[in-house]
Amino acid sequence: MNAPLRMPLGPAAPGLRADMKGQCSDCNTGGLCLATGLDSVSKMRFDRLVGQHRRIAGGDMLYRTGQPLHSLYTVRCGFFKTRRRGPAGDQITSFPMTGELLGLEAVGTGIHQSDAVALEDSIVCELPFAALELLFEDIPGLHRRFYRMMSYEINRQQHLMILLGNMRAEQRMATFLIDMGAAYASRGYSPVRFQLRMSREDIGSYLGLTIESISRLLARFTKLGLITVNKRAIVLNDPQRIAEMASGFSPCSPMV
Repeated sequence: MNAPLRMPLGPAAPGLRADMKGQCSDCNTGGLCLATGLDSVSKMRFDRLVGQHRRIAGGDMLYRTGQPLHSLYTVRCGFFKTRRRGPAGDQITSFPMTGELLGLEAVGTGIHQSDAVALEDSIVCELPFAALELLFEDIPGLHRRFYRMMSYEINRQQHLMILLGNMRAEQRMATFLIDMGAAYASRGYSPVRFQLRMSREDIGSYLGLTIESISRLLARFTKLGLITVNKRAIVLNDPQRIAEMASGFSPCSPMV
């Protein structure tokens, strides 16, 4: 995550403390980080590239719209939301969690196009971007991994466009639940029992629905026996049926 490549850090964003330094070897992101698949020498060079491990308190911003790109950030632990400002208000665009790379939207312009806000106390690894680009020249495998992560982000944005443009409300909710379960599963957790770290208002913004619609959908899914909800803890009781609803093959029956 070559000492000769270390770059001076820009000023810390509000709410950040540059008080940690660790190693990739003691990281818990598993096979999700940018350094995944590197040989031991390359991983050591990547490890020396990491500027700081920073703690971000829940509710604080990692970066905000309009700030210049100094670094990318890997989520070492915790949960974030990204949001873009638009004429109709803020739109939540993603919920990055452990192992995901934050700041990719700024690579093309050099300016952050969104805000990144911690949903809970979190830790990120800071990757000074100028130094990272130099390292790409020496480690082609790292560059390929970076392209794959950018491709994933493009596909995720396209998925969100389809979600908002073509799906009914219950399809959006079903897709969101299945996607969250898959994200937890890829990190070694249960795909059917997990915590929704974001608020219902945030879920509504992400899915293009009102908070009232989110509450009604959760209540409907609960009444149908598809899920069990306890505050932000959720259990998918019938993931196959929920997946069928997400695909449009099994419509959600109206409440009676």
